[in-house]
Amino acid sequence: MPAASPLRLSLITCLFGLAACPGGATSESTAEPASTGEPASTGSTTAAPTTTASPTTGDTTGASYGEPFSVTVLDRQWITGTGGWDTQHRDVAFDLGPAPFAKVTLVVDLDTDCYPWEKWQTSPPPPGQNWPASCDAFDRTMGFVADPAAQPGDPPGFELLRAITPFGGPQHLEEDITDWANAHPGAHTLRSYINSWPDGAGLVSGSAGGWHLGVRLDVEPGPAPRDVLAVYSLFQGDYTVDTPPPQLPFTLPEGTASVELSYIVTGHGGANDVPGDCIGPAEEFCKRLHRLTLDGNSAGDFVPWRTDCVDLCTITDNPIDPGPSKFCLENPCGAISSVQAPRANWCPGDRVRPVRGPVDTYLGPGPDHTFGFTIDDVVPGGLWTVSATVYAYGP
Repeated sequence: MPAASPLRLSLITCLFGLAACPGGATSESTAEPASTGEPASTGSTTAAPTTTASPTTGDTTGASYGEPFSVTVLDRQWITGTGGWDTQHRDVAFDLGPAPFAKVTLVVDLDTDCYPWEKWQTSPPPPGQNWPASCDAFDRTMGFVADPAAQPGDPPGFELLRAITPFGGPQHLEEDITDWANAHPGAHTLRSYINSWPDGAGLVSGSAGGWHLGVRLDVEPGPAPRDVLAVYSLFQGDYTVDTPPPQLPFTLPEGTASVELSYIVTGHGGANDVPGDCIGPAEEFCKRLHRLTLDGNSAGDFVPWRTDCVDLCTITDNPIDPGPSKFCLENPCGAISSVQAPRANWCPGDRVRPVRGPVDTYLGPGPDHTFGFTIDDVVPGGLWTVSATVYAYGP
């Protein structure tokens, strides 16, 4: 990672060093873009989510707010690649009700038929196969997008959370989406997806593998923690060798006192032509320089790269048959060396950490601005999945 110049210190240092960011909160928010190569949803919306009642109460200021409530979006929904994109995702309508919100949390619970190993005793691999049929043993991209684009040319949806599933293991995630919710109360559609694929032969993964996905929104009405004036989704999609460098306009509302950028990016693909700083197939195992600009000026150059994946591999003895004699507790179906390997800004079994921080220093005068980015040395067959969101705050 190249050293940041003094001008870039505010954004790049606080993002990757997790230091306090001047001019804004230190919390992160994330989500997962739908790949530009994926078709839009066509009639895949599930039944309406379950919402608890929310009676109103008052506070010391005299304002009345509803009681905390939850919206169940998906309840152990089966997500699989057996039917392609139609069975890899679900679009569900939900309603947050009126703002303000003291806190809104996206809660995800992922379950699997791969693990614990005792499940193999009641659901063993079919004859001639290595995995139970319903087990997806791989690490998959999983994402949650509010109001996804219905067709090319529509405004991009808001990526609320992006994560990578464990190798065949369960997962629990919680993401604070309060700022987005206060800027966008009311009715929306939530797209939940996992890029799951079966192995028809059942040799490296289950022949009809998939995941049980639960999604819930926990909502606490009350005074907003920050004065959120607007939240704009600027980009959501894939950046490949053929992608023209995006230049994305946005207009800040009157009264904006501070601005933050959230940039979520992960490298993927299996390209074997790997020039540059790569330790395996591109772009999953490649270090690439990302260049961010605002109003045509550099807002920071950095290399998104995670070296802490070893922390998601607690090596554990397996006393029963089947299963390996030793495995990663957090990623039970993954080869230990693969789980521990560094990657292009992600680790198996973890949320994707957004690059987020204040960008006021880089903006020119006036309300109208442009955000741009480029990624160096991307090769054919590799891609970077990117989303970019701007948050405008009042005093």
